[in-house]
Amino acid sequence: MIELVMVIVLMGIVGGMVVSFMKPPIDAYFAVIRRAALTDQADTVARRVSRDIRTALPNSLRTPNSNCLEFIPTKTGGRYRAGDLTADDGTALDFSDTDSAFNILGSNSALAADQRIAVNDLIAVYNLGIVDADAYNSDNTTSVTAIGAETGAPLETPLTIADKKFLLESPGRRFHVIPAAEKVVAYVCSGGKLYRTASSVFYAESSASVCPTSGPVLAHKVSHCSFDYSGSDVRRNALVTLVLQFTDSAETVSLHQDVHVNNTP
Repeated sequence: MIELVMVIVLMGIVGGMVVSFMKPPIDAYFAVIRRAALTDQADTVARRVSRDIRTALPNSLRTPNSNCLEFIPTKTGGRYRAGDLTADDGTALDFSDTDSAFNILGSNSALAADQRIAVNDLIAVYNLGIVDADAYNSDNTTSVTAIGAETGAPLETPLTIADKKFLLESPGRRFHVIPAAEKVVAYVCSGGKLYRTASSVFYAESSASVCPTSGPVLAHKVSHCSFDYSGSDVRRNALVTLVLQFTDSAETVSLHQDVHVNNTP
């Protein structure tokens, strides 16, 4: 019996020594796993947010507060015909009066499937984000009602739009296309989560719809979040700064991402 007790005591001592030697590397292993998971999440967030911001409609970014970034997404863009192919044939976009049809330069069907203009998408022209040129107020947008057969050489695509008089013409004859299902996209941090939400309607910055948190969750375990938008300078350049921290069991990974924004409308 005494020998059995001694064996048990010795085994306990040896087991304790083994545990004391094994615990640090095991803890380090799980810490590495947590850091890797947080780093992977931070990288995914950086890529997704950067991609979305770079496709935003010029001069549409806004930060209602430091935990929220909103913008109007675009799926594609191009150039509209500025002069009729033949006199009064309606192929040019008319800025002197209400217009309901015009040609875009190029083939719509040649675009990637997710970039093609579709019925109910919105055409935006020369968005400056100011009075009478603000897409949030629908000043310079109208919906596509039909897409005609491509004609000419090089090809042009006729578009039929809801009657609209655009007040300002783009110096570069450019237009942008806003997808019908996502007119406003918001990245919002709330309750330790990062949400990406999309609205099928425009809303003012002061409305109750600002910064909703009912959309898909892009990231969890967010311990700090900050969005900063520098606005435009004279060259129409701007910068969005995203600062995020992800924390799991005392392991923290920080993300600081600067995204260049070209606001040339």
